[in-house]
Parts: sequence; C-alpha cells; structure tokens
Amino acid sequence: MTTTPTGSPATALPLDRVALLLAADDDVAVTTQDVPAGTALALPAAPGAPVTVPADVPRGHKVAVRDLPAGTRVHKYGQVIGRTTAAVRAGEHVHAHNLGMDDVAHAYEFGTARVQVPPATTTRTFEGFRRADGRVGTRSYVGIVTSVNCSASTARMIADQFRGPVMDAWPHVDGVVALTHDSGCGLVPTSEGGQVLRRTLRGYAAHPNVTGLLVLGLGCEMLAVQGLLADLPASPDTLVEHMTIQDEGGVRATVRAGGAVVRGMLDELEQRRRETVPASELVLGLNCGGSDGYSGITANPALGRASDLLVAQGGTTVLAETPEVFGAEHLLTRRAVSEAVGRRLLDRIDWWQDYMTRGGGTLDNNPSPGNKAGGLTTILEKSLGAVAKGGTAELSAVYEYAEPITDRGFTFMDTPGYDPVSVTGLVAGGATVVCFTTGRGSVLGTKPAPCVKIATNTEMYERMREDMDLDAGRIVTGTATIDDVGEEILDLVLAVASGRPTVSEELDLGRDEFVPWQLGAVT
Repeated sequence: MTTTPTGSPATALPLDRVALLLAADDDVAVTTQDVPAGTALALPAAPGAPVTVPADVPRGHKVAVRDLPAGTRVHKYGQVIGRTTAAVRAGEHVHAHNLGMDDVAHAYEFGTARVQVPPATTTRTFEGFRRADGRVGTRSYVGIVTSVNCSASTARMIADQFRGPVMDAWPHVDGVVALTHDSGCGLVPTSEGGQVLRRTLRGYAAHPNVTGLLVLGLGCEMLAVQGLLADLPASPDTLVEHMTIQDEGGVRATVRAGGAVVRGMLDELEQRRRETVPASELVLGLNCGGSDGYSGITANPALGRASDLLVAQGGTTVLAETPEVFGAEHLLTRRAVSEAVGRRLLDRIDWWQDYMTRGGGTLDNNPSPGNKAGGLTTILEKSLGAVAKGGTAELSAVYEYAEPITDRGFTFMDTPGYDPVSVTGLVAGGATVVCFTTGRGSVLGTKPAPCVKIATNTEMYERMREDMDLDAGRIVTGTATIDDVGEEILDLVLAVASGRPTVSEELDLGRDEFVPWQLGAVT
C-alpha cells in the first residue's frame, strides 16, 4: 500500500497515517508503508506548515520529522542512533546517505532501573521430559557428538540411518542428530579457542534435550573423546556410549557398530514419556537475524513481553549477540542486579572492541547489507531494537559463550552476532527452546532445541509463511498490541515445549546450523 502523492497543504496527511514516532522527542519516524515522493505530511513539530517528501521513503525506513543540520545527533527510541553527515530537511529519507555513527560516551549506571517482575498469579505448565538431575527437556534426541572433524562424515552416516519414516518405530523419540564441526585437532586444547569448543561440545552432550549420547572420535585427535566425557555434567539417566573409528576398524565398521548402538538407545528411550511440569523449568534463548526497521517495533518488544511473562513464572530467558547490544549496553547495566553483573557485561564489550581492532574492523561493520535494505542504518539503531527482546526484567547474570546457564530470570550470554554461532552458544548453555525474530526472512533451524521463528512484518510473513511460526507485523497494522503478541509468543513457546513441531522442525532443519564459535590459531 502507498500514499497518494500530493503537494497541497489542504490534503496533507498526518504523520501517524504513514509512520510511527516512537518517542515524543525523536528526530525521525519509522514509515509503516511506502511513502512516495511528493507526499505532503503534517508533522507534529510544525502542524501548520506541511512538508513535501522530496524522494521515495521505503516502508520500515526513517523520515525526518524536523530539520537536522549536518553534525546533529539523531534520536530514535528516545536514544541516539547516529549523527547526520549532511543537512537533512524535514520530510527527507534518513539513511546511510546522510546518517553515520556517533561515538556516544555513556556514563554507566548499575541497578538504577531494576524492575523486579512480580510473580505470576497463575502457574503455566507444559509437557516436558523430567530428567533425573531435575532439569526438564522439551525434546528427546539421541545426539552423536563428534570430537573432531575427522569423524564428522561417519557420524552423519550413522545418523542418516534414522531419518525419515524409519523413526516411526520410535514415536516418543524426536530423532537422531549428528553434531559435527570443523575443528578438534590442530587447535591447542588449553587455548581460548580449544576451551570454547570443548565447552560447547560438552554443553550439547549434557543438554536436557539429549537423552541418548554417542561420542565419536577418530582416535588420534587433540580433543580426545575421553576429554569430552570426563566429569560430563549430563543427567544420570542419559544413555552414554563412545567409540573411535580407528578402534572400530574404519568407517564402514563404525557405521555398522554405531547404528546398532543407536538402535538400542532408541528402544530404551521409547519407554519414556512427557509429564506436566511448570513453565519455570523452561530456559528460553532470545535471538534475532535478518533484522529490519520493524524489528525493534514489533517482534522484538513482543518477545520482550514474552520474556517478562516467563520470568514472572520463575523461568529463565537468555539474550545474546554482544556486537548487537553495543551502543545499548547502558540500558542493560541499569537493570543489573549488581555492579558486578553490569561490569561483567562491559568487560565483554571491551573484549569485543579489542577483538575487532585486532581483526582490522569495528563493531559498526554491522548492520549487514540486508539490515540496511530493511531500514537499519547504524549499529546503535540496530542494538536499541535488539535489546527490546530482553523485556524489562532485571539482569540477573552474564555468561561467556556456551557457559552453563544456572541463574533464573533474565540473563545475557556473550555470543557473536552471526546467527548459527550465536544460537549454538545458547543451546550449549542449556536453552531448551529458542525464539528467533526476523524481518528479512531467516530460515534458521536448530537441534536439539526447537526454534520458533517470529516475523517482524506481515508482508514477509505472508511471502515466507511456510518458514515462519508467528506474525508480529500485526502490531504495526493495529490489529494486535505488543502485549497481545507477547502472550501469543508465550502460548506458542509452551505448545512447542510440549512437543508441537516448529516449521523448521517440519523441514528437518538444525544439524547444519550447529556451528561452534572458532577462536584462536590452528597449527
């Protein structure tokens, strides 16, 4: 839908007909439809003097609501998103051609905006797999965890024996997944990269959604099978086996032996059943990808509402993607339960600044070309929308990548912004469901934790309906509120946690999206 071009003040459209002003003092508004050149707008700051839009402004992009001289700090969400690189007239399109980064020096505060979400008055439940260690899984998978890339193909061959209709023999088991990766040898196990990989693999091996585990190695790698299994914090009822290709007599022999081991696990796991458990047992990962100008207006704040609702139930939510909270971290430190928690987040921001400098880049390398096509201009703008996924609850903990998530409430994990790597870290930490918001149309899927995909705009949702679980774009069209969609997200999360398949699970996605973060030198 587009407006009808007009230059007559008598027919000027009110701004709220074509755009959203997110805070009263913002300098820009976000368009809710394509606004063609020649459209006359009546702006709140100058209602008696309509302005004419000089060039097309696409849906989801920014339009200036007042004149902005060159060098002016521009506000959206009531926060600085950048500085004008040229003079901007009211009614003009504000984007990469006239808006750049701004080095905002925040005076960090700790715990000054803490909101203790009151406990829910009604206990919500789902049907989950209660594990012997007290944790609750949302799926029951046999996981084949590889210690080294050399065993990746063999692991896939074993798992492929249990794809498709053959799994009908075990209706109470969700599948067999080969968790393969590109490392495990040539990487010093005690190095930062070696420790991150080991932590990630052990996190998956001990995940509450993994009820059967086969650890598979070659036999001569640096990251050995026994090193992964030593003191593994898996639940006592996890079925655990291990083997190496060299000891089994090669690939073919290992595939035969591995298939027999997995088949035995499936027979035993088929006897287990779901039971009713409180929503407080959920660990919900919060991630986004392929973001657009609507992300911070629709899906992200709605997911933030769902996060608050789950925290009110006593559950756990985990925000991630450190490069995509850069510029908005001051909003999170204000919510920290202690200065120590807030400082831990700032330490990770500092690490990223140094990491990017050593790599010859900056954190403003983000947003991506697709983000910019969707209306996002600077990392400051993107981050302000991204943190909305975390709702309003106090920040109870900050974790390093793939570190076990042990605190309840709203938490944060340090991950890259690259979606498969970020979600891999969340699942390794213990997330049993992931919610993933997208504006451009991400097709991510995950295993062993199901991934719920939430569209930020209705147009994309309709175009990619077979890849999206929920449409949050109705918030812009006015047919639903943020609270409405937040409630819908929680309802959907509980249904998925109870066994309802997501669209990505229907497509059997998830094994190729297991991508551990690779750090450090390889020899």
